Amino acid sequence: MLESYVTPILMSYVNRYIKNLKPSDLQLSLWGGDVVLSKLELKLDVLEQELKLPFTFLSGHIHELRIHVPWTKLGSEPVVITINTMECILKLKDGIQDDHESCGSNSTNRSTTENTKTSAKPRRIQQATPTDPDLPPGYVQSLIRRVVNNVNIVINNLILKYVEDDIVLSVNITSAECYTVGELWDRAFMDISATDLVLRKVINFSDCTVCLDKRNASGKIEFYQDPLLYKCSFRTRLHFTYDNLNSKMPSVIKIHTLVESLKLSITDQQLPMFIRIMQLGIALYYGEIGNFKDGETEDSTCHNKDMLGNVTGAEDETRIDMQYPAQYKGQELYSQQEDDQPQGWVSWAWSFVPAIVNYDDAEEDYLGNDPTSTTHQQKTQTLKDPIVSIGFYCTKATVTFKLTEMQAESSYYSPQKVKSKEVLCWEQEGTTVEALMMGEPFFDCQVGFVGCRAMCLKGIMGVKDFEENMNRSETEACFFLCGENLSIKGLTYLTNSLFDYRSPENNGTRAEFILDAATHKETYTEIAGMQRFGAFYMDYLYTMENTTGKGSANQQDFSSGKSEDLGTVQEKSTKSLVIGPLDFRLDSSAVHRILKMVVCALEHEYEPYSRLKPDIKDESETMLNPEEVASLEEYIPTRHTSVTLLKCTFTIFMAEFNLLDHLLPVIMGEKNSSNFMNTTNFQSLRPLPSVQILVDKINLEHSVPMYAEQLVHVVSSLTQPSDNLLHYCYAHCYLKIFGFQAGLTSLDCRGSYCLPVPIVPSFSTALYGKLLKLPTCWTKRSQIAITEGIFELPNLTVQATRAQTLLLQAIYQSWSHSGNVSSLAVNEALMNEVFQTVGVKSKNPLPTLEGSIQNVELKYCSTSLVKCASGTVGSIKICAKAPGDSGKEKLIPLLQGPSDTKDLHSSKWLNESRKPESLLAPDLIAFTVQVPQCMDYCHSSGAVLLCNVQGLAVNIDPILYTWLIYQPQKRSSKHMQQPVIAVPLVMPISRRKEDEVSVGSAPLAKQQSYQASEYASSPVKTKTVTESRPLSVPVKAVLTITEGCRSPEERMKEFIGIVWNAVKSLTLQLEVQSCCVFIPNDSLPSPSTIVSGDIPGTVRSWYHGQMSMPGTLVLCLPQIKIVSAGHKYMDPLQEIPFVIPRPILEEVAGSHPLNLEAFISNYVNLEKF
Repeated sequence: MLESYVTPILMSYVNRYIKNLKPSDLQLSLWGGDVVLSKLELKLDVLEQELKLPFTFLSGHIHELRIHVPWTKLGSEPVVITINTMECILKLKDGIQDDHESCGSNSTNRSTTENTKTSAKPRRIQQATPTDPDLPPGYVQSLIRRVVNNVNIVINNLILKYVEDDIVLSVNITSAECYTVGELWDRAFMDISATDLVLRKVINFSDCTVCLDKRNASGKIEFYQDPLLYKCSFRTRLHFTYDNLNSKMPSVIKIHTLVESLKLSITDQQLPMFIRIMQLGIALYYGEIGNFKDGETEDSTCHNKDMLGNVTGAEDETRIDMQYPAQYKGQELYSQQEDDQPQGWVSWAWSFVPAIVNYDDAEEDYLGNDPTSTTHQQKTQTLKDPIVSIGFYCTKATVTFKLTEMQAESSYYSPQKVKSKEVLCWEQEGTTVEALMMGEPFFDCQVGFVGCRAMCLKGIMGVKDFEENMNRSETEACFFLCGENLSIKGLTYLTNSLFDYRSPENNGTRAEFILDAATHKETYTEIAGMQRFGAFYMDYLYTMENTTGKGSANQQDFSSGKSEDLGTVQEKSTKSLVIGPLDFRLDSSAVHRILKMVVCALEHEYEPYSRLKPDIKDESETMLNPEEVASLEEYIPTRHTSVTLLKCTFTIFMAEFNLLDHLLPVIMGEKNSSNFMNTTNFQSLRPLPSVQILVDKINLEHSVPMYAEQLVHVVSSLTQPSDNLLHYCYAHCYLKIFGFQAGLTSLDCRGSYCLPVPIVPSFSTALYGKLLKLPTCWTKRSQIAITEGIFELPNLTVQATRAQTLLLQAIYQSWSHSGNVSSLAVNEALMNEVFQTVGVKSKNPLPTLEGSIQNVELKYCSTSLVKCASGTVGSIKICAKAPGDSGKEKLIPLLQGPSDTKDLHSSKWLNESRKPESLLAPDLIAFTVQVPQCMDYCHSSGAVLLCNVQGLAVNIDPILYTWLIYQPQKRSSKHMQQPVIAVPLVMPISRRKEDEVSVGSAPLAKQQSYQASEYASSPVKTKTVTESRPLSVPVKAVLTITEGCRSPEERMKEFIGIVWNAVKSLTLQLEVQSCCVFIPNDSLPSPSTIVSGDIPGTVRSWYHGQMSMPGTLVLCLPQIKIVSAGHKYMDPLQEIPFVIPRPILEEVAGSHPLNLEAFISNYVNLEKF
């Protein structure tokens, strides 16, 4: 009878997870076709053992379980298992408790389980022995496979809860159903055939709600927050591909989930808890807590014995063990060599793969097959890991950030309620999260989305800037925009997924996967990722290769601490992130909302999951022999991260309101946030000036050793480690910026920008830094650099008129002044001067100052003893551009360095033909400075300053005075009624409150005359500096000042003592070439025949070639050379850190610590008659 084969299989599944079941009653009910079980308790220990989660089940029960078996139509209708109301509560495993129980209770449980399984063997086999001669074994095996492949599972009202500290995370799914489908993903009764070795299933989730609440000390939730996710439905498609009919595990497993609309809501109280949950996931991934905590490595003897016991009995129980399938045991055999270390999330997730299709073991248990006949075949199949593809796809996702406030009911006894208000919204389209793995040696995760944007909603901190009655456009509310529109991009985010009709699985072909690291990097490039998504793309690749190596020092030592010669394990971890074209607009509304979220995220008292261990070097560290060191140098695993930003636009607007004094102290950890008062309605100001920054590309690369602690302990114990080994003991960071440029622009009332006015033309720069890992392990080696940085700037140019600098100053001061004083106003004439109408020439164009600096190279280094820096500055040039008489622009050089100023103090240079400084000229500035870290070392070696400055030529031209005295014109009477930029007060505060705030604050700088008229147009009276000061200083402040007061003579003596001690220990070498200053009484523009910026050449050209040269005073400053007594000359540019012998002053009786040489020059008055 079929009942004798099918019934034990169903009974094994039910009995495996449910307590206190009577097999006889269950068997009789199954033979009747329907089973109804109520109030069932789950076997929590079995769930923990099989799931191997870093969580403990506090409780788990099923309200009702129904099983329907259509005995008469078993080959055409599915078995239906229905669960009504299933609830489980979990918590994070207690590390201390698990550590102590790992050798006690856990081993006892395992031994008990083994005894139970051993005693169950004869009964199970005896139950499976009855056979029907009319039913051939092949037919029974085929039928049972069809039954198992088509089982329908329905769960109604699934409740999962996770509790930790004051966090209660609950997931409620109204309905979840899993069933088998056909090629078109429609419900069907299917089976694997020789022509179609594929099994498809669908899981539909209806009305999924996720809540995140805070409980009090007694464990009760006082105020329920808004759900994180409310009634979201999604569907999952599963696709299994087998190599043949006899395969016990699929060769390819695809599990893809699609969500059409995902709406998340996070309140200010939920944000710290949400971040805590995310940190939990990261800690689980890196194996820092849970089943993978460090405590298991401290006492792993019993754990290894447990594993050895399991492995020893695995061969006998391969065919009949129901709790540990054969494939899972094969995985244990594969990974047992690393079970005594903190295990990562990838290894844990991979352990679930065999459990997805573990019915094959149960099937064979009750077919009476000979276990010895298939043992070799089973072992062979376990060596081949299946390819697993997991994907999550979301068409549109919305995350809304809300601020909450307590609201009391009208009745005194009524409970308080939480009222929330939306302030920020993040919208994202075309999201993809894909993971591909094949065993532990290969894991890849790709994340991307097509487009996203962030918008401001309602009001923030009492400022009603985006309320419904403000009638502001959606363009104004959007402050972050990245990527493309999904309607334009198409369904590229679904490419090769089970929801893509063009995928191989939906066209009857077998998918091909790239499982080679080199080919993977060639295929999934940044360009390919941007073509598929457009806004964001991340590719995380981890590979591990086993190779045969010599010696025992290999990467297996780092990960597991073992010394067996198991071959070198080469691990690679790379993360590549690409962010597409983005537009980030930082106005007052956006900045305050972002900082408010940061403040809310910091308001918690959670302890970090992973605490830094003290950097204590193990004294019992064994020394490595030369062969082991050579094997170690062959390959050292690292984690490499690359972040690339393409075509970025950052716009910083003038602050329309400023309440940063309430937010920044909280972020800096100075004080708690205070309550804000209700304010008046917000009025947007147009046109609104702003600074716009454009960057073509930003690239950040970071690399760190994968096993830093073990590597540093080994390398620091070597007598002379190689440069290669030292290189991998650092965390390295490279930052490259290409095409950086900045300018001024303004936003008008129509939401459009005017043509940007360039301030900083395009330039590129690079920065490199490295940080030594575990510096306490290197205390005996003071010459090892702890931190090191290199900065390179090939060229930087800044150009601006005086009007543009005044506008930049106004934008800066609008952010630097707090909101309780009137912000700076901007004159309309200033705006018109900066942003001139296209095609309209100004009557009085302003001169432009342009400064450039070239070939800047700086280097910083710090050791345990000294801090040092060195660098060079190639050249500096400053010139002025002013309109000429004929309409052409004239160039007036103002500063040139380096310049040949040796003979400029005499008049003979005017009659000589001199060439300007070439590209091979020495750097303008070359310096090296070294300062001791502590005073003890300072007395023994002292500080060192080596500096060399080449000659400078300065032209104090009258154009400088013209540039400096510019003042915007006052408005005419017709303009007084239409203020362009006038920022009113945003927070009405009483005079007493203003006086309290102004205590200790710096007095406001005196404003320009053009700003006074703007203050007059402000609707709120502006206080003067005198008015804003308090009438009296608090007594506490007076006492503090009095206690700290000392006589001027005492302070001067102390200052002289400090300076003298510093001078005595200072080794100084300073050489400054002559500086020549030209002071003409009229402008000296550079002729077109002279090299741009050559001041001496310009003066000589005017002296010889022009009809009337303006009177010019030439002042040559002396050449200065200062050298410490007893110091030998050194190159000013040294490799840092360096050692220099300190001159001993006591040996030179009556000598001064410094030698000063100055070559005094004269001045010449040039005037051509």
